[in-house]
Amino acid sequence: MEALARGLREGAGWMVFCTALMLLALAMPQSVFDPESRDFLLLLGAVGIWRYSMGAIHYLRGLLFLYLVFPWYRRQARKLGEAADPSHVFLLVTSFRIDALTTAEVYRSVIEEAIACGYPATVVCSLVEMSDELLVKSLWRKLDPPAHVSLDFVRIAGTGKRDGLAYGFRAISRHLPDDDAVVAVVDGDTVLTPGVIRRTVPYFRLLPKVGGLTTNEFCEVRGGYVMSEWHKLRFAQRHINMCSMALSHRVLTLTGRMSVFRAQVVTNPGFIADVESDHLDHWRLGRFQFLTGDDKSSWYSLMRLGYDTFYVPDAAINTVEHPPEKSFLKASRKLMFRWYGNNLRQNSRALSLGPRRLGWFTCLVLADQRVAMWTSLLGPAVAIIASLKYGIQFLLIYLLWIGMTRLALTLLLVASGHPVGPAYPLILYYNQVLGAMVKVYVFFRLDRQSWTRQNTRLERGLATFQSWFNAWSSRAMTFSAVSVFLAVLVSVV
Repeated sequence: MEALARGLREGAGWMVFCTALMLLALAMPQSVFDPESRDFLLLLGAVGIWRYSMGAIHYLRGLLFLYLVFPWYRRQARKLGEAADPSHVFLLVTSFRIDALTTAEVYRSVIEEAIACGYPATVVCSLVEMSDELLVKSLWRKLDPPAHVSLDFVRIAGTGKRDGLAYGFRAISRHLPDDDAVVAVVDGDTVLTPGVIRRTVPYFRLLPKVGGLTTNEFCEVRGGYVMSEWHKLRFAQRHINMCSMALSHRVLTLTGRMSVFRAQVVTNPGFIADVESDHLDHWRLGRFQFLTGDDKSSWYSLMRLGYDTFYVPDAAINTVEHPPEKSFLKASRKLMFRWYGNNLRQNSRALSLGPRRLGWFTCLVLADQRVAMWTSLLGPAVAIIASLKYGIQFLLIYLLWIGMTRLALTLLLVASGHPVGPAYPLILYYNQVLGAMVKVYVFFRLDRQSWTRQNTRLERGLATFQSWFNAWSSRAMTFSAVSVFLAVLVSVV
Protein backbone atom coordinates (compact mmCIF):
# COMPACT_ATOMS: atom_id res chain seq x y z
CA MET A 1 0.00 0.00 0.00
CA GLU A 2 2.84 2.39 0.84
CA ALA A 3 4.48 1.76 -2.55
CA LEU A 4 1.14 2.32 -4.31
CA ALA A 5 0.55 5.59 -2.46
CA ARG A 6 4.06 6.78 -3.31
CA GLY A 7 3.51 5.88 -6.96
CA LEU A 8 0.23 7.80 -7.07
CA ARG A 9 1.86 10.86 -5.47
CA GLU A 10 4.71 10.82 -7.96
CA GLY A 11 2.33 10.32 -10.88
CA ALA A 12 0.29 13.32 -9.75
CA GLY A 13 3.47 15.35 -9.40
CA TRP A 14 4.56 14.57 -12.96
CA MET A 15 1.10 15.54 -14.25
CA VAL A 16 1.20 18.88 -12.43
CA PHE A 17 4.69 19.72 -13.74
CA CYS A 18 3.89 18.78 -17.36
CA THR A 19 0.57 20.68 -17.23
CA ALA A 20 2.33 23.80 -15.95
CA LEU A 21 4.91 23.47 -18.72
CA MET A 22 2.21 23.23 -21.40
CA LEU A 23 0.33 26.23 -20.01
CA LEU A 24 3.56 28.23 -20.08
CA ALA A 25 4.13 27.20 -23.71
CA LEU A 26 0.61 28.32 -24.63
CA ALA A 27 1.31 31.74 -23.11
CA MET A 28 4.31 32.28 -25.40
CA PRO A 29 4.13 34.57 -28.45
CA GLN A 30 4.12 32.67 -31.76
CA SER A 31 7.53 34.04 -32.70
CA VAL A 32 9.10 31.87 -30.02
CA PHE A 33 8.55 28.80 -32.18
CA ASP A 34 9.73 30.43 -35.40
CA PRO A 35 13.28 29.18 -36.14
CA GLU A 36 14.14 32.45 -37.88
CA SER A 37 13.21 34.69 -34.97
CA ARG A 38 15.61 36.18 -32.46
CA ASP A 39 13.39 34.82 -29.67
CA PHE A 40 14.07 31.31 -30.88
CA LEU A 41 17.80 31.93 -30.79
CA LEU A 42 17.43 33.18 -27.23
CA LEU A 43 15.42 30.07 -26.36
CA LEU A 44 18.28 27.89 -27.55
CA GLY A 45 20.35 29.46 -24.81
CA ALA A 46 23.55 30.07 -26.76
CA VAL A 47 25.20 31.39 -23.60
CA GLY A 48 24.79 27.94 -22.03
CA ILE A 49 26.58 25.97 -24.75
CA TRP A 50 29.70 25.47 -22.63
CA ARG A 51 27.77 24.31 -19.57
CA TYR A 52 25.55 21.90 -21.50
CA SER A 53 28.55 20.60 -23.44
CA MET A 54 30.39 19.72 -20.23
CA GLY A 55 27.24 18.06 -18.88
CA ALA A 56 26.82 16.04 -22.07
CA ILE A 57 30.46 14.92 -22.01
CA HIS A 58 30.15 13.79 -18.39
CA TYR A 59 26.90 11.98 -19.14
CA LEU A 60 28.25 10.09 -22.16
CA ARG A 61 31.49 9.21 -20.41
CA GLY A 62 29.51 8.06 -17.37
CA LEU A 63 27.27 5.75 -19.39
CA LEU A 64 30.27 4.41 -21.30
CA PHE A 65 31.96 3.46 -18.04
CA LEU A 66 28.80 2.18 -16.33
CA TYR A 67 27.54 -0.07 -19.12
CA LEU A 68 30.62 -1.02 -21.11
CA VAL A 69 33.96 -0.38 -19.40
CA PHE A 70 33.15 -1.33 -15.83
CA PRO A 71 31.44 -4.65 -16.75
CA TRP A 72 34.69 -5.58 -18.53
CA TYR A 73 36.70 -4.66 -15.40
CA ARG A 74 34.30 -6.74 -13.30
CA ARG A 75 34.74 -9.81 -15.52
CA GLN A 76 38.52 -9.46 -15.32
CA ALA A 77 38.36 -9.12 -11.53
CA ARG A 78 36.27 -12.27 -11.22
CA LYS A 79 38.78 -14.20 -13.31
CA LEU A 80 41.42 -13.46 -10.68
CA GLY A 81 39.51 -15.53 -8.14
CA GLU A 82 41.30 -16.03 -4.83
CA ALA A 83 44.42 -14.35 -6.21
CA ALA A 84 42.66 -11.01 -5.64
CA ASP A 85 41.89 -11.72 -1.96
CA PRO A 86 43.47 -9.27 0.51
CA SER A 87 45.64 -10.58 3.34
CA HIS A 88 43.63 -8.54 5.87
CA VAL A 89 40.71 -6.11 5.86
CA PHE A 90 40.54 -3.24 8.32
CA LEU A 91 37.19 -1.48 8.72
CA LEU A 92 37.73 1.93 10.32
CA VAL A 93 34.53 3.56 11.60
CA THR A 94 34.45 7.13 12.96
CA SER A 95 31.51 8.18 15.16
CA PHE A 96 30.70 11.41 16.95
CA ARG A 97 27.34 12.86 18.00
CA ILE A 98 25.24 10.43 15.99
CA ASP A 99 22.03 9.12 17.51
CA ALA A 100 22.16 5.68 19.14
CA LEU A 101 19.70 4.08 16.70
CA THR A 102 21.81 5.05 13.67
CA THR A 103 25.04 4.09 15.44
CA ALA A 104 23.67 0.63 16.26
CA GLU A 105 22.50 0.13 12.67
CA VAL A 106 25.89 1.20 11.28
CA TYR A 107 28.04 -0.96 13.55
CA ARG A 108 25.78 -3.96 13.11
CA SER A 109 26.23 -3.72 9.33
CA VAL A 110 30.02 -3.28 9.68
CA ILE A 111 30.47 -6.24 12.02
CA GLU A 112 28.21 -8.44 9.90
CA GLU A 113 30.16 -7.48 6.77
CA ALA A 114 33.48 -8.20 8.51
CA ILE A 115 32.15 -11.67 9.33
CA ALA A 116 30.53 -12.36 5.96
CA CYS A 117 33.43 -11.28 3.73
CA GLY A 118 35.43 -14.28 4.94
CA TYR A 119 38.78 -12.45 5.08
CA PRO A 120 40.82 -11.90 8.23
CA ALA A 121 39.33 -8.63 9.46
CA THR A 122 39.69 -6.02 12.18
CA VAL A 123 36.97 -3.53 13.05
CA VAL A 124 38.64 -0.32 14.28
CA CYS A 125 36.25 1.99 16.15
CA SER A 126 37.37 5.62 16.45
CA LEU A 127 35.08 6.90 19.21
CA VAL A 128 34.62 9.89 21.47
CA GLU A 129 31.85 8.87 23.84
CA MET A 130 31.86 5.93 26.23
CA SER A 131 28.21 5.20 25.41
CA ASP A 132 29.19 4.37 21.82
CA GLU A 133 31.90 1.99 23.03
CA LEU A 134 29.45 0.18 25.29
CA LEU A 135 26.98 -0.08 22.42
CA VAL A 136 29.60 -1.58 20.09
CA LYS A 137 30.71 -4.09 22.73
CA SER A 138 27.10 -5.15 23.25
CA LEU A 139 26.63 -5.71 19.50
CA TRP A 140 29.94 -7.58 19.33
CA ARG A 141 28.89 -10.02 22.04
CA LYS A 142 25.50 -10.53 20.42
CA LEU A 143 26.87 -11.21 16.91
CA ASP A 144 29.73 -13.37 18.32
CA PRO A 145 32.25 -13.05 15.43
CA PRO A 146 34.65 -15.92 14.64
CA ALA A 147 38.31 -15.86 15.63
CA HIS A 148 39.52 -14.31 12.36
CA VAL A 149 37.53 -11.14 13.10
CA SER A 150 38.87 -8.85 15.84
CA LEU A 151 37.88 -5.54 17.47
CA ASP A 152 40.03 -2.51 18.24
CA PHE A 153 39.02 0.75 19.97
CA VAL A 154 40.59 4.18 19.52
CA ARG A 155 39.42 6.87 21.91
CA ILE A 156 39.77 10.49 20.75
CA ALA A 157 39.03 13.85 22.34
CA GLY A 158 36.22 14.93 20.00
CA THR A 159 38.31 17.55 18.22
CA GLY A 160 37.04 16.64 14.78
CA LYS A 161 36.76 13.91 12.18
CA ARG A 162 40.26 14.52 10.85
CA ASP A 163 41.78 13.67 14.23
CA GLY A 164 39.52 10.62 14.46
CA LEU A 165 40.76 9.37 11.10
CA ALA A 166 44.42 10.09 11.87
CA TYR A 167 44.28 8.24 15.20
CA GLY A 168 42.55 5.35 13.48
CA PHE A 169 45.20 5.21 10.73
CA ARG A 170 47.96 5.14 13.35
CA ALA A 171 46.16 2.34 15.19
CA ILE A 172 46.09 0.36 11.93
CA SER A 173 49.81 1.08 11.44
CA ARG A 174 50.52 -0.60 14.77
CA HIS A 175 49.09 -3.84 13.34
CA LEU A 176 51.91 -3.74 10.73
CA PRO A 177 49.72 -4.62 7.72
CA ASP A 178 51.46 -5.99 4.63
CA ASP A 179 51.16 -4.72 1.06
CA ASP A 180 48.10 -6.89 0.32
CA ALA A 181 45.97 -5.51 3.17
CA VAL A 182 43.19 -2.99 2.58
CA VAL A 183 41.40 -0.44 4.76
CA ALA A 184 37.72 0.47 4.43
CA VAL A 185 36.97 3.91 5.91
CA VAL A 186 33.33 4.09 6.99
CA ASP A 187 31.49 7.14 8.30
CA GLY A 188 29.38 6.87 11.44
CA ASP A 189 26.12 7.30 9.49
CA THR A 190 26.84 4.76 6.74
CA VAL A 191 25.13 1.38 6.62
CA LEU A 192 27.02 -1.20 4.54
CA THR A 193 25.10 -3.42 2.15
CA PRO A 194 25.92 -7.15 2.16
CA GLY A 195 28.88 -8.04 -0.04
CA VAL A 196 30.29 -4.51 -0.43
CA ILE A 197 33.79 -5.58 0.69
CA ARG A 198 33.99 -8.49 -1.74
CA ARG A 199 32.80 -6.23 -4.56
CA THR A 200 35.54 -3.64 -3.97
CA VAL A 201 38.77 -5.37 -2.91
CA PRO A 202 39.58 -7.27 -6.16
CA TYR A 203 40.25 -4.01 -8.02
CA PHE A 204 43.38 -3.34 -5.99
CA ARG A 205 44.95 -6.45 -7.51
CA LEU A 206 43.46 -5.84 -10.96
CA LEU A 207 44.58 -2.19 -11.06
CA PRO A 208 47.99 -1.97 -9.33
CA LYS A 209 48.19 1.85 -9.56
CA VAL A 210 44.87 2.42 -7.76
CA GLY A 211 45.48 3.65 -4.21
CA GLY A 212 41.87 4.23 -3.22
CA LEU A 213 38.36 3.74 -4.53
CA THR A 214 34.89 4.80 -3.54
CA THR A 215 31.38 3.40 -3.79
CA ASN A 216 27.84 4.11 -4.96
CA GLU A 217 25.55 5.83 -2.42
CA PHE A 218 21.86 5.67 -1.66
CA CYS A 219 20.27 7.51 1.22
CA GLU A 220 17.59 7.53 3.87
CA VAL A 221 16.77 11.11 4.82
CA ARG A 222 15.42 12.02 8.25
CA GLY A 223 13.56 15.02 6.91
CA GLY A 224 10.69 16.21 4.70
CA TYR A 225 9.84 15.26 1.12
CA VAL A 226 11.78 18.07 -0.58
CA MET A 227 14.89 17.45 1.51
CA SER A 228 14.69 13.74 0.74
CA GLU A 229 14.34 14.35 -3.01
CA TRP A 230 17.16 16.89 -2.91
CA HIS A 231 19.57 14.32 -1.46
CA LYS A 232 18.44 11.58 -3.84
CA LEU A 233 18.96 13.87 -6.83
CA ARG A 234 22.45 14.69 -5.59
CA PHE A 235 23.38 11.01 -5.35
CA ALA A 236 22.02 10.30 -8.84
CA GLN A 237 24.15 13.11 -10.29
CA ARG A 238 27.11 12.00 -8.21
CA HIS A 239 26.81 8.48 -9.65
CA ILE A 240 27.07 9.70 -13.25
CA ASN A 241 29.95 12.08 -12.49
CA MET A 242 31.87 9.42 -10.56
CA CYS A 243 31.50 7.01 -13.48
CA SER A 244 32.72 9.72 -15.86
CA MET A 245 35.85 10.42 -13.83
CA ALA A 246 36.49 6.71 -13.20
CA LEU A 247 36.93 6.31 -16.95
CA SER A 248 40.20 8.24 -16.49
CA HIS A 249 40.99 6.66 -13.08
CA ARG A 250 40.70 10.16 -11.63
CA VAL A 251 37.69 10.11 -9.30
CA LEU A 252 37.84 13.58 -7.73
CA THR A 253 36.83 12.69 -4.18
CA LEU A 254 37.16 9.65 -1.93
CA THR A 255 34.04 10.08 0.13
CA GLY A 256 34.36 9.50 3.84
CA ARG A 257 31.02 7.70 3.77
CA MET A 258 32.69 4.54 2.43
CA SER A 259 36.00 4.41 0.61
CA VAL A 260 38.61 1.67 0.48
CA PHE A 261 42.38 2.23 0.44
CA ARG A 262 45.50 0.16 0.23
CA ALA A 263 46.86 -0.27 3.75
CA GLN A 264 50.25 0.99 2.58
CA VAL A 265 48.52 4.28 1.73
CA VAL A 266 46.78 4.94 5.05
CA THR A 267 49.90 3.95 7.01
CA ASN A 268 52.05 6.38 5.01
CA PRO A 269 53.04 9.24 7.38
CA GLY A 270 52.62 11.75 4.56
CA PHE A 271 49.06 10.61 3.87
CA ILE A 272 48.17 10.70 7.57
CA ALA A 273 49.57 14.24 7.85
CA ASP A 274 47.58 15.34 4.80
CA VAL A 275 44.33 14.10 6.33
CA GLU A 276 45.03 15.27 9.88
CA SER A 277 46.50 18.73 9.35
CA ASP A 278 45.79 19.76 5.78
CA HIS A 279 46.00 23.49 5.20
CA LEU A 280 46.07 26.18 2.54
CA ASP A 281 48.39 29.16 2.13
CA HIS A 282 46.16 31.85 0.65
CA TRP A 283 47.60 35.09 -0.76
CA ARG A 284 45.04 37.24 1.09
CA LEU A 285 43.65 35.11 3.94
CA GLY A 286 46.97 33.65 5.07
CA ARG A 287 47.47 30.07 6.21
CA PHE A 288 44.49 28.22 7.65
CA GLN A 289 43.78 24.61 8.57
CA PHE A 290 41.08 22.59 6.83
CA LEU A 291 38.31 21.75 9.27
CA THR A 292 36.13 19.80 6.82
CA GLY A 293 36.81 18.10 3.47
CA ASP A 294 38.89 15.11 4.57
CA ASP A 295 37.64 13.29 1.44
CA LYS A 296 39.22 15.97 -0.77
CA SER A 297 42.44 15.90 1.25
CA SER A 298 42.75 12.13 0.85
CA TRP A 299 42.19 12.46 -2.92
CA TYR A 300 44.80 15.20 -3.26
CA SER A 301 47.26 13.20 -1.19
CA LEU A 302 46.83 10.15 -3.44
CA MET A 303 47.36 12.30 -6.53
CA ARG A 304 50.48 13.84 -5.00
CA LEU A 305 51.82 10.40 -4.04
CA GLY A 306 51.33 9.08 -7.58
CA TYR A 307 48.27 6.83 -7.15
CA ASP A 308 45.12 6.51 -9.25
CA THR A 309 41.56 6.56 -7.88
CA PHE A 310 38.59 4.44 -8.94
CA TYR A 311 34.83 3.99 -8.55
CA VAL A 312 32.89 0.73 -8.12
CA PRO A 313 29.28 1.45 -9.18
CA ASP A 314 27.86 -1.93 -8.14
CA ALA A 315 29.21 -1.64 -4.57
CA ALA A 316 26.50 0.30 -2.73
CA ILE A 317 26.08 1.79 0.72
CA ASN A 318 23.11 3.43 2.42
CA THR A 319 23.66 6.67 4.30
CA VAL A 320 21.41 8.09 6.98
CA GLU A 321 21.11 11.82 6.33
CA HIS A 322 20.27 14.16 9.23
CA PRO A 323 19.53 17.67 7.86
CA PRO A 324 21.17 20.38 10.00
CA GLU A 325 17.95 22.48 9.99
CA LYS A 326 14.23 21.78 9.76
CA SER A 327 13.87 24.39 7.03
CA PHE A 328 14.88 23.06 3.61
CA LEU A 329 16.26 26.45 2.54
CA LYS A 330 18.46 26.81 5.62
CA ALA A 331 19.61 23.18 5.59
CA SER A 332 20.48 23.12 1.87
CA ARG A 333 22.33 26.42 2.14
CA LYS A 334 24.42 25.15 5.07
CA LEU A 335 25.28 21.91 3.32
CA MET A 336 26.15 23.67 0.05
CA PHE A 337 28.42 26.06 1.94
CA ARG A 338 30.35 23.11 3.36
CA TRP A 339 30.48 21.01 0.18
CA TYR A 340 31.38 23.79 -2.23
CA GLY A 341 33.90 25.24 0.18
CA ASN A 342 35.67 21.88 0.31
CA ASN A 343 35.77 21.74 -3.50
CA LEU A 344 37.10 25.26 -3.97
CA ARG A 345 39.75 24.93 -1.26
CA GLN A 346 41.24 21.94 -3.08
CA ASN A 347 40.72 23.28 -6.58
CA SER A 348 43.61 25.69 -7.10
CA ARG A 349 46.33 23.49 -5.64
CA ALA A 350 44.98 20.43 -7.46
CA LEU A 351 45.30 22.32 -10.75
CA SER A 352 48.90 23.05 -9.86
CA LEU A 353 49.67 19.33 -10.20
CA GLY A 354 49.27 19.83 -13.94
CA PRO A 355 47.98 17.71 -16.82
CA ARG A 356 51.00 15.41 -16.78
CA ARG A 357 49.87 14.09 -13.39
CA LEU A 358 46.12 14.59 -13.61
CA GLY A 359 45.45 14.29 -17.34
CA TRP A 360 43.94 16.95 -19.60
CA PHE A 361 40.31 16.05 -18.97
CA THR A 362 40.68 16.21 -15.18
CA CYS A 363 42.35 19.61 -15.47
CA LEU A 364 39.48 20.75 -17.70
CA VAL A 365 36.93 19.61 -15.11
CA LEU A 366 38.79 21.39 -12.30
CA ALA A 367 39.01 24.58 -14.37
CA ASP A 368 35.29 24.33 -15.14
CA GLN A 369 34.54 24.24 -11.40
CA ARG A 370 36.00 27.74 -11.14
CA VAL A 371 33.93 29.26 -13.96
CA ALA A 372 30.70 27.28 -13.43
CA MET A 373 29.61 29.59 -10.62
CA TRP A 374 29.42 32.44 -13.12
CA THR A 375 28.09 30.58 -16.18
CA SER A 376 25.30 29.12 -14.03
CA LEU A 377 24.16 32.65 -13.12
CA LEU A 378 24.46 33.95 -16.68
CA GLY A 379 21.11 32.59 -17.88
CA PRO A 380 18.85 33.92 -15.11
CA ALA A 381 20.71 37.24 -15.01
CA VAL A 382 20.34 37.79 -18.77
CA ALA A 383 16.66 36.79 -18.65
CA ILE A 384 15.90 39.28 -15.87
CA ILE A 385 17.84 42.10 -17.53
CA ALA A 386 16.19 41.44 -20.92
CA SER A 387 12.70 41.33 -19.38
CA LEU A 388 13.30 44.68 -17.67
CA LYS A 389 14.66 46.31 -20.83
CA TYR A 390 12.49 44.77 -23.56
CA GLY A 391 9.49 43.01 -22.02
CA ILE A 392 8.28 40.25 -19.73
CA GLN A 393 8.07 37.77 -22.63
CA PHE A 394 11.83 37.21 -22.40
CA LEU A 395 11.48 35.99 -18.82
CA LEU A 396 8.62 33.69 -19.86
CA ILE A 397 10.73 32.32 -22.71
CA TYR A 398 13.55 31.63 -20.27
CA LEU A 399 11.23 29.87 -17.82
CA LEU A 400 9.90 27.64 -20.60
CA TRP A 401 13.48 26.82 -21.63
CA ILE A 402 14.37 25.96 -18.05
CA GLY A 403 11.30 23.75 -17.66
CA MET A 404 12.00 21.83 -20.86
CA THR A 405 15.72 21.35 -20.32
CA ARG A 406 15.41 20.36 -16.66
CA LEU A 407 12.71 17.84 -17.56
CA ALA A 408 15.06 16.36 -20.17
CA LEU A 409 17.96 16.27 -17.70
CA THR A 410 15.76 14.54 -15.14
CA LEU A 411 14.70 11.86 -17.62
CA LEU A 412 18.34 11.27 -18.56
CA LEU A 413 19.09 10.46 -14.91
CA VAL A 414 16.92 7.34 -15.24
CA ALA A 415 19.98 5.65 -16.78
CA SER A 416 21.85 6.08 -13.49
CA GLY A 417 19.71 3.44 -11.79
CA HIS A 418 18.83 5.86 -9.01
CA PRO A 419 15.19 6.81 -8.32
CA VAL A 420 13.83 9.83 -10.21
CA GLY A 421 11.01 12.01 -8.86
CA PRO A 422 8.75 14.79 -10.21
CA ALA A 423 10.41 17.40 -8.00
CA TYR A 424 13.79 16.90 -9.70
CA PRO A 425 13.37 19.51 -12.51
CA LEU A 426 12.66 22.28 -9.99
CA ILE A 427 15.39 21.11 -7.62
CA LEU A 428 17.89 21.01 -10.50
CA TYR A 429 17.28 24.68 -11.19
CA TYR A 430 17.30 25.52 -7.49
CA ASN A 431 20.71 23.86 -7.20
CA GLN A 432 21.98 25.76 -10.23
CA VAL A 433 21.05 29.22 -8.98
CA LEU A 434 21.48 28.94 -5.23
CA GLY A 435 24.51 26.70 -5.65
CA ALA A 436 26.20 29.26 -7.89
CA MET A 437 25.45 32.06 -5.43
CA VAL A 438 26.88 30.03 -2.54
CA LYS A 439 30.00 29.26 -4.60
CA VAL A 440 30.56 32.93 -5.36
CA TYR A 441 30.13 33.76 -1.68
CA VAL A 442 32.42 31.04 -0.37
CA PHE A 443 35.06 31.57 -3.10
CA PHE A 444 36.08 34.81 -1.39
CA ARG A 445 35.78 33.29 2.11
CA LEU A 446 37.69 30.03 1.86
CA ASP A 447 38.81 30.28 5.48
CA ARG A 448 35.24 30.14 6.81
CA GLN A 449 34.36 26.54 7.65
CA SER A 450 32.00 24.69 9.96
CA TRP A 451 30.65 21.23 10.61
CA THR A 452 26.88 20.93 10.32
CA ARG A 453 26.45 18.03 12.74
CA GLN A 454 28.99 19.03 15.38
CA ASN A 455 28.20 22.76 15.01
CA THR A 456 31.89 23.61 15.36
CA ARG A 457 33.77 26.34 13.51
CA LEU A 458 37.39 26.98 12.65
CA GLU A 459 38.91 29.40 15.17
CA ARG A 460 42.17 30.86 13.87
CA GLY A 461 43.02 33.20 16.74
CA LEU A 462 43.89 36.06 14.40
CA ALA A 463 44.91 39.52 15.55
CA THR A 464 42.15 42.14 15.46
CA PHE A 465 43.47 43.90 12.37
CA GLN A 466 44.00 40.67 10.42
CA SER A 467 40.50 39.48 11.27
CA TRP A 468 39.05 42.86 10.22
CA PHE A 469 41.08 42.90 7.00
CA ASN A 470 40.00 39.36 6.02
CA ALA A 471 36.31 40.14 6.61
CA TRP A 472 36.22 43.46 4.77
CA SER A 473 38.49 42.44 1.91
CA SER A 474 36.21 39.42 1.32
CA ARG A 475 33.18 41.72 1.17
CA ALA A 476 34.93 44.17 -1.13
CA MET A 477 36.07 41.48 -3.55
CA THR A 478 32.62 39.86 -3.62
CA PHE A 479 30.96 43.21 -4.34
CA SER A 480 33.52 44.05 -7.04
CA ALA A 481 33.22 40.70 -8.80
CA VAL A 482 29.41 40.74 -8.81
CA SER A 483 29.37 44.38 -9.96
CA VAL A 484 31.68 43.68 -12.91
CA PHE A 485 29.62 40.60 -13.82
CA LEU A 486 26.35 42.56 -13.88
CA ALA A 487 27.87 45.59 -15.61
CA VAL A 488 29.14 43.44 -18.48
CA LEU A 489 25.74 41.78 -18.90
CA VAL A 490 23.82 45.07 -18.82
CA SER A 491 26.13 46.53 -21.48
CA VAL A 492 25.83 43.47 -23.73
CA VAL A 493 22.11 42.63 -23.45
